Amino acid sequence: MSLSSLIWQTFLFFLTFWLGCYLIARDTSRLQLWLAGAGMLAFAAGIVTTLLGTFAPSASLALTLYRLQRLFVVLPALFWLAAMVWLIPNREAWVARYGRQQLLLGLSLACILAYGIAIGMIIIPGSQTIPTWLATVIGLDLFIFGLVIIQLDASDKGEAWFYHFLRALDYSFFTALIFGVQIILVMHFWIGLNFPLVGLLLTSVAASVLIQTFSDPVQSLIDRIAFVNAPALRQSRAAQRVEDDVAQRLETAQNPLDLPPAEFERLTRRALSQMGNLPKLASSPLTRLPLVSNRLSQNGRADGTLARAAELKTLLTESIAKLQPRDGGEFGTTDAWRHYNALYFPYVVGLRPYSRRTIQNEEYQEVLDWFRRQVPERTLYNWQTAAARLVARDLRERSRRLSQPPPPE
Repeated sequence: MSLSSLIWQTFLFFLTFWLGCYLIARDTSRLQLWLAGAGMLAFAAGIVTTLLGTFAPSASLALTLYRLQRLFVVLPALFWLAAMVWLIPNREAWVARYGRQQLLLGLSLACILAYGIAIGMIIIPGSQTIPTWLATVIGLDLFIFGLVIIQLDASDKGEAWFYHFLRALDYSFFTALIFGVQIILVMHFWIGLNFPLVGLLLTSVAASVLIQTFSDPVQSLIDRIAFVNAPALRQSRAAQRVEDDVAQRLETAQNPLDLPPAEFERLTRRALSQMGNLPKLASSPLTRLPLVSNRLSQNGRADGTLARAAELKTLLTESIAKLQPRDGGEFGTTDAWRHYNALYFPYVVGLRPYSRRTIQNEEYQEVLDWFRRQVPERTLYNWQTAAARLVARDLRERSRRLSQPPPPE
């Protein structure tokens, strides 16, 4: 293998390994991102076994790596199939923004190409390495499929994605380039291509990607060590990281009030589920509501990402409170209480009635028992969806009243 071929396949490794890590890091709580990311990482591992197998010091090691290579090249198709289970029922978010034809065409082409390549790699005889042209085709196909997943995930959350994606790619690429070029120069001018240096090149690229892609937890750990006696400084730095991250994800070009009612309701439903996590709530497009801006101005608070998220949380809490029946008491089990109960206790109080890890709370034990005995999980989900529509309607009405000019005197 020539040095130019090694450099190109190392770049393909970087691209697929970085995209796999990026997909997972976008939201570690979403299984679909883990599945799509695992597909990318599996193919990246296939490139690693190809390169290491080429320079393996023994025939037995080369044969082992060759067998692993075939497995890693086929695995992405299986992970994609699992990811498709999520894509199909969640296509509405994409269709609302990009149109049905683009969705069907893009996914069909990606899947056909992916499975065709995977099957082809099984039956191709002879060579024990992936040809460079075939590795390029697979890598580009994976990259396109990854973009589809990223765009759909961003659309589902009402977020912008391009600048966050581009910044993450730039940071990882130039960091990997700084370390990788040094090893390549050593190969070219001094030692030549061999197993240890190829392994060092790949591990350096992988380490660069991991450090940059998961920089937030890395920086949090470093801050905990460096500022062990300065909790206020740690909190300030954490808030600044959230501000920077959310600023790249916010869709600022569109007024949430201009969204179709169904899309506004869906975003409201998501915002309600994020009330317990202010950094996640901060990326909601609803933080751009004129009502939020007006509240910040009235309260004399500085405009900021987390400040908007906190104000949106207050507005959502107020809308939920309006669902409470006015017949006295803090809790009831009649039909009139179902919408209020479905939102207030899980999202405002933070109860998780169906979780095995729920801490026993004497104050809300009656509520927990009622949920567990009388309300199936699917029923609660349906109540929350219906209640979210009422909350969304209240937010829209309050925002529109704010934007209407005052009546003439």
